[in-house]
Amino acid sequence: MGACVATRPKWRWRSPFSWHPLLMTWGLIGCAGISAVTKKMGGYKNTKNHGLIAMMGAIFACGGLYAIYHNKNLYERPHFTSYHGKIGLLLVISSVTVGLIGAIFLHPDFGIDKTNQKIRRIHKMCARIMLASAWALAFQGVTKISSDPLVLACYGVPLLLLAPFTLI
Repeated sequence: MGACVATRPKWRWRSPFSWHPLLMTWGLIGCAGISAVTKKMGGYKNTKNHGLIAMMGAIFACGGLYAIYHNKNLYERPHFTSYHGKIGLLLVISSVTVGLIGAIFLHPDFGIDKTNQKIRRIHKMCARIMLASAWALAFQGVTKISSDPLVLACYGVPLLLLAPFTLI
């Protein structure tokens, strides 16, 4: 689905903008969602995989942020002027921050406060808020690229169907 969004219009890559929706979809929808579900399966190995997948998602999101930043520089347009841009920046920063807090404090091998339930609850709640907000912002971004009901349904319906498994 990310490739579909990124190659609009006419299924051609429009570099560097095309990388923005693709990398953001991989990072803040694909990796973040898989990471949340992996953690829910429980266990030591799944907890470690959860962290790796989440940080991989944060790296993809940083790449998506760089792509749009570079695109704005090429066309000499101002950065972070829309709500989409401002909230997107906040979500990328949140993704990296939540991941670093998890790695530093909650890592099962070397977390400096891995048994602290308060930090664990805050980490979990912040990640859920970030994930739900990212999904809503991604859908809003897709509506800027395409008004085709099929494209919007193909992007939005899976998010709605996966939300109970991922966010609750």
